[in-house]
Amino acid sequence: MSEAGDAKGVFASAAKKVKMGKRVEKALKEKAAASSSQEATEEDANKAPEPYTCIGHFDADFTELCRRAGLPPTEIPPVVLRAKRPGTPPPPDPKAKDPTPPEEPVDVAEEEPKPKTYVTKEKYSYFKPNIQVEMEHEEKPATVTEIYIRGWKIDDMMVDIFRNCFPTIEKLNTINLWNVGLTDKTLRDLAAIFPQCPNLKNVSIEGNPIAEEPWACLIGDDSLIVNLSLRHNEITDRGASGIGAALSTVTTCNKNLISLNLSHNKFSDVGAEAVVKGLRMNRVLLCLSLASNKITDKGAVKFGELLSRFPLTHEEVVERRKLLSDKGSPDRGTGKSPPPSRRAESKDRPGSVRSGSHLDKGDKKRDKSSKKKDNKHEKKNEKEDAGKGNKTVVMMDSKKDKDEGAKGGTKKDDKWKKDTSRHGSRASLVAETVNKTTKGKKTTSSKDKKGGAAPESESPDMVEAINPLLDSVESIDGQLWIPGNRSIINLNLSRNEIGEAGLKSLLLALQYQITLANLAPHPALKGLMRLSLGRNPIRADSEAYQKLQDLLLTRDPFYKPQAKSPDGEVQSLVG
Repeated sequence: MSEAGDAKGVFASAAKKVKMGKRVEKALKEKAAASSSQEATEEDANKAPEPYTCIGHFDADFTELCRRAGLPPTEIPPVVLRAKRPGTPPPPDPKAKDPTPPEEPVDVAEEEPKPKTYVTKEKYSYFKPNIQVEMEHEEKPATVTEIYIRGWKIDDMMVDIFRNCFPTIEKLNTINLWNVGLTDKTLRDLAAIFPQCPNLKNVSIEGNPIAEEPWACLIGDDSLIVNLSLRHNEITDRGASGIGAALSTVTTCNKNLISLNLSHNKFSDVGAEAVVKGLRMNRVLLCLSLASNKITDKGAVKFGELLSRFPLTHEEVVERRKLLSDKGSPDRGTGKSPPPSRRAESKDRPGSVRSGSHLDKGDKKRDKSSKKKDNKHEKKNEKEDAGKGNKTVVMMDSKKDKDEGAKGGTKKDDKWKKDTSRHGSRASLVAETVNKTTKGKKTTSSKDKKGGAAPESESPDMVEAINPLLDSVESIDGQLWIPGNRSIINLNLSRNEIGEAGLKSLLLALQYQITLANLAPHPALKGLMRLSLGRNPIRADSEAYQKLQDLLLTRDPFYKPQAKSPDGEVQSLVG
């Protein structure tokens, strides 16, 4: 019995050891699995997520980028449609007949329906940050055209999100930021994003005073902004100076901005003079608002000089000479030799003989002899000789067309001779040849067979932008004076400190523009059409103010003269 008990005890202890071994092995396996899963989790946390590619849907892109940036869902600003005032319903048509007869009044008291003119919201929900958008089609999220952000701060993280999603919005044309706490860095970052938006034209940044005043970065050479509003930004003379330099200098000019609103700021005559300086060489800006600033008569006089005429500075005179030199010799800056003159290429006249009547007679004889020839090859050679200055060969089918082409060639030769004898410059001949060969097909004849003027070009005339320095000048007391800025059609100087002296200067400028428009009209430069001077210390019964208002009344594009009464028309016909 003792031996059997000992054997049984040994077996029990061995079985116990086996169970303990299995438990230890299981625990080790679980520990290894837990450590491996923890390492995998750490690797996933350290691994950078894949970059998100925006799809052009602003709501989805903005929400996903905010989530990836670490914002909790409750703090992501929602993208909502901008509220619009409901339209006025059309008045009922009295002639229309109601097909349904009026129902009899029911005495049963019914519950009055709730009004639909407002929408109730939760407490403080109006003050929560959101982004308001407008779309072409509310059913299509890819048709966002306008974005409005108001009353909450845009930080660096939000600017990075905008950098990714704004350029992908194809139809975005307006961005309006009001009181969003911009800084020097965030404004410059936004200014770098705007040129990447293909259709962005309207930018409004208001209620964002910045101490550094880097507003000129919005009007750079690569800026595509057409309408810019910078109201209520506390812009001083420092910021106005930067804006004026961005509008134009002697060598650079902004070519896209046509409307600039600088009202409700804090710059004085110094800032106004800087803006005037920036508009000396700018012929693109059409509308300018400087209302509610601190401009006095001194600044108004500067605007009067800008709108009438002003003398060129030494730097502008030097740049004008450079432009005239480049225009007269287009290949001077390229290192190429000037092209040989037409006279040197011609085989039937010596280079030393100037244009004369005997050469014209020889040309006429050559034209008469060409009519008697029937060989098309010989006629083609004569056509090549007649038009060799332009290096163009015109093939004609009928004999009449050939004769007209030959006469046109001789007329063109006479014009070349006249230009040569008058200017004595090879560059002018080359420039005229290039212009005529690029206009259209019928460029070899200036008159038809009957003597009537023939159209030189089949395409409509295009108005080309001309550098103000190349405009006609007038020498007065050793200075070169050029006509002032006539591209501005709307100028707002209301709510400033302009008095009688500034008013007279503006009146003289307007009279000068009207006189110049009558003597030398320009298809693009119409001159000032609207001038706002309200809320200035100007007497309403001032003679200069009345004259100014009378002149502006007729120049207003919406002005309609008063129609005469029937009695007046009858009297005028009888008298």
